[in-house]
Parts: sequence; C-alpha cells; structure tokens
Amino acid sequence: MLLIKNIHIYAPEDLGRGNLWIEGERIVRVDVPAPEEDITEKLSEICGLPELTVIDGTGKIAIPGMIDAHVHILGGGGEGGYRTRTPEIVLTDITKGGVTTVVGCLGTDGTTRTMSNLLAKARGLEEEGISTYIYTGSYQVPVRTLTGHVMDDVILIDKVVGCGEIAISDHRSSQPTAEEFERIVADTRVGGILSGKAGLVNIHMGDGPRQIEYLRQVVEKTEIPPQNMLPTHMNRKKSLFEDGVDYAKNLGGYMDLTTSFDADHMEEDELRACTGLRMALEQGVPSSHITFSSDGQGSLPMFDEHGNFAGLGVGKVTSLFEEVRAAVREEGVSLTDALRTVTENPAALLKLERKGGLKPGKDGDVVLLEEKTLEIDTVIAKGRLMIQDRKVLVKGTFEN
Repeated sequence: MLLIKNIHIYAPEDLGRGNLWIEGERIVRVDVPAPEEDITEKLSEICGLPELTVIDGTGKIAIPGMIDAHVHILGGGGEGGYRTRTPEIVLTDITKGGVTTVVGCLGTDGTTRTMSNLLAKARGLEEEGISTYIYTGSYQVPVRTLTGHVMDDVILIDKVVGCGEIAISDHRSSQPTAEEFERIVADTRVGGILSGKAGLVNIHMGDGPRQIEYLRQVVEKTEIPPQNMLPTHMNRKKSLFEDGVDYAKNLGGYMDLTTSFDADHMEEDELRACTGLRMALEQGVPSSHITFSSDGQGSLPMFDEHGNFAGLGVGKVTSLFEEVRAAVREEGVSLTDALRTVTENPAALLKLERKGGLKPGKDGDVVLLEEKTLEIDTVIAKGRLMIQDRKVLVKGTFEN
C-alpha cells in the first residue's frame, strides 16, 4: 500500500490538502482534510500493512496521471523519404512527461506502419507499466483495419477505442467525400455502442480551406452527436482555430490542441496550445470541450507553398504538460481548467471510467508536482512508482 500524506490534491478540481491512499492498482481512499493525528503506524499495526510506503507530500501537488490521446507510439513520418521515418517511442519518453495513459495511432504511413504492429507496441508499453489504447486506421480512406472493418475492430479488439487519425482538409489525405467521412464516423460510433467503448474518431485537421466543414455536416445533417468526433491540430492556424471555437460554441463540438511545436519554425498564424486554451475559454468555449494531445513521436513536417517537403521535427509527449504548465504560468488559466484538458476531458471522451481523476475506485495514476514551480517530481502508474524525486525508477525493456 502507498500513502501520500499532507498533499495538496487537484482531482482535477482543488480539494485542498489531504492524504491519498493507493492499494494495488487503485486509489482506495482520499482523506480531505488530512486527519490531525498521524495514524500511519496505527493502521500498519491494525491492518497488517508491512509493505506500507509513505511519501511526504509537503510542498507538493497531486494531480491525476495525464492522458495523451494522440501518440505515434510506433513512430511516424516518412514525408521526406524512408530516412525521415521517426523511431518507436520508449517508456520514459512518456512517463517523464507525467503521462500514464496513451492512445496510439498511425499517421500518414499506413503501409510500413501496420495495425498489427501498433497493437503489439501498445501491449508492450502496457507490460512495461502504463495504460494503452489504440485507434484503428491511419490517414487513409478506405480505412486500414485489423479485421477488415472499422466496426468489427472496435467491437472485437479490446484496445481499439475508436478510429483515426483520419486526415481531411490536407494535401496528404485521401480526399474522402463527405459521405465517406460520415460512414466512418457512423460505423465507429455503432461499434462503440455495441462494445461499451467510446467509438471516437480522431481527425487530423490540415490547413486546407474546407477546415471542419465535414464535421459540421455530420452534426447538422445526421443524428450522430459531436462527442464521437475529435478534430486535432486545431491550433495549427488561427482561421482553423476560430472555426473550431464557433463549432464548439454553437454546435456542441470538441476541439483538440496539439502541444508539440517547433519554436524556431512556427508559422505566423500558428497558436501554441496554452494560448489557444486561454483564447477559447475567453471566447466562451466550455472547458469540458477542450483537450490537449502531444502528437508525440510523430513527425512535424514543414512544406513549402507548393507542398514540397522542406524540413522535419519530432513531436514530444513531454510537451503535453509543458503546455499545461505554460497555460497556468504564462496565460493565467486556472490549474483546474488547464488540467482538465489532459485528465477528465479526454477520459470522458474516451469513456475511460477509471482514468482522469483522483477518487476511490480510480486507477492509481498520480503525478506529484512541486507546488511553487509546477515541475514534475514523482510519477505513479497503476500504483507503481515510475519516477520519484525526479529519478527514473522504471525504464523500458531496451532502454539503457
């Protein structure tokens, strides 16, 4: 059993200072406020807890382990040829960012990166200690799946929670018709209904002039609700961002802001996720309708005005919390609203009932931050200490 005592708890709402108890993989008790009497030794004697580990949370904040709903765990890229294919992610690339749950996806390349490889990589990361899920498919339409059908993948394969990242409004997409896109969303939704999963479609948004026209058509012309679609990269240009704000405010849509960016090559109208969050909240978008994801280990290609490859960066999962922290310290967003984008909001969209919060019954995914600096100190995944006092305790199988 693990006890984190005298810790300021953000669940992600501010609960104040208290004690947090984890047994096995689950949170079993949250005491707020913390009892005045230190009962640790008494409980150990009465309940027979010789393996009780105690962490003093004085001067620290406890937050839920973060959820990154868009990670290229197999690597991505290839837009500049075979040598530009980014490598597979390793465990500490994830845990150092305070992330304890990832959703893996394929991107531009659905040929040399396959769904069977994606599933195997997700299972490997889970064996190493974190929680993993995947989307079926890639940029391409028709969707490349494991079973031959999107709905079947969602229903029959435990780790598949949806479909994506389907590319639209982008010169690298398959240029699907509106009807083809609607069918993908419909099949994914029904698969989710029949399996008790999210049935979420993760949608790669390019910078084309059509923007989120297809999503509007789904909401306005079909019976499918907006919570089955999550458009990502919505901060890649201001016009797309503003279209997303209108979609969220007037049609109940959701918008995902990408946290990985190349500071040396940002476009003039590109927004950082932290700035986009502040602007969206100021313009009246409900805080529950905004998420962050990193695009971790994916390529960040640059193209010239003719669509020719001009350079490449690599997304980092660690950028997820960096932008949460920047939203608080640089943009003046409350810690609770900033945390929601990477905890309870993606948990709700993905229907991960044991994720995204700090309360009894939730998984023991906890991150401890320094209260003054909001820097990551300790990471706990499913009750297991992965990082403590900024020292990595658990590495991936092939990490030195």
